[in-house]
Amino acid sequence: MSDTRLFRSLRIYNYRVWAAGALVSNIGTWMQRVAQDWLVLTVLTDHNASAVGITMALQFGPQLLLLPLTGYAADHCDRRRLIMLTQALLGLLALGLGLVTVTGVVTLWQVYAFALGLGCVTAFDAPARQTFVNDLVGERHLSNAVALNSTSFNSARMVGPAVAGLLIAAIGTGWVFLINAVSFATVLGSLCLLRVQELHTTLRPARKAGGLTEGFRYVWRRRDLKAILLMLFLIGTFGFNFPIYISTMSVSVFHGDAGQYGLLTSCLAVGSVIGALMAAKRDRPHMRLLCLSTLCFGTFCGLAALAPNEVWFAVALMLTGLSALTFNTAATALMQLSTEPTMRGRIMALRIAITMGGTPIGAPIVGWLADYAGPRWAMAVAAASGIGAAAVAARLMIRQRRARSRDE
Repeated sequence: MSDTRLFRSLRIYNYRVWAAGALVSNIGTWMQRVAQDWLVLTVLTDHNASAVGITMALQFGPQLLLLPLTGYAADHCDRRRLIMLTQALLGLLALGLGLVTVTGVVTLWQVYAFALGLGCVTAFDAPARQTFVNDLVGERHLSNAVALNSTSFNSARMVGPAVAGLLIAAIGTGWVFLINAVSFATVLGSLCLLRVQELHTTLRPARKAGGLTEGFRYVWRRRDLKAILLMLFLIGTFGFNFPIYISTMSVSVFHGDAGQYGLLTSCLAVGSVIGALMAAKRDRPHMRLLCLSTLCFGTFCGLAALAPNEVWFAVALMLTGLSALTFNTAATALMQLSTEPTMRGRIMALRIAITMGGTPIGAPIVGWLADYAGPRWAMAVAAASGIGAAAVAARLMIRQRRARSRDE
């Protein structure tokens, strides 16, 4: 498949402008994530992984608690204007955290408060951004655009943590937060430059009683969506706690500094970028791919847990990132392509809430396990989540095959 087809969504003006702004902002976001975890783990606590878990829980918990409202907003509001509002608020939160850190007055409870605020705003931002991709490119290029979005996000994940590690060592964590605050201006600029008349806007669903819960009823009638959401819950709750896994392995097992932590996080992103580019070549994902990718995720997490040194750990992280991104992108595209356009905002909000909202459950658990049993045992939990998700997919495929056999 040619490079032209691989990057076909970039031929669309609106998507090119959006992607450019999003890439800069994503780099800043990943810089802040690394700086925030490092601040909690090494400055505000004495290598307390449980505190990192609590921070993650506060940051991702609102995506589950606010689920009915966030999906409803993504389906019924002007997504471009909603994203402009949320991006501006995220920039202000980064600015606030940066100022209290640079001035030396930051405390753990303040980081918790900013993480909670970030989670509340992101809960509205994420489903709007994911469904806005369809507004930018239309149905025909949706799968490719979703994969390229993941490529951008994980390219930023490859660059941002490494840059953050160097900046933390050179000028401190507070300046990393301030740089991230400035990066949000690029997204706001790209949204202002879009050709509004060329957006592929879909018909807004009518406002009616029960609209907030309609997404739950829709999913309940779909066995395939329920299986995918269960897989996302297992992986999102116990598998995607990489800030805890990588920071504790780096500090406690390999005795590294902020630079090593940033580089290891970037290694995870290298595999994710490869996985995203591979996903961009597919026209439509399928359940077999979800099964295989989660099985690989569990296997590579297990190998990472057993890694004898940071080099082999980095290699295992690359393979883990590839399989994790393959699963995440395939699940997102499959859910969007198989869902009615008027329901996509609520279904994507449910997907995000299940994936990220499980963090308040899983992050404290694996953080506690890392503190009391060791980081390797914490990563074993991630391995088990991948194997469990693969079993869910395999069970669904067996039931679908039996149903087809009965119909023949």
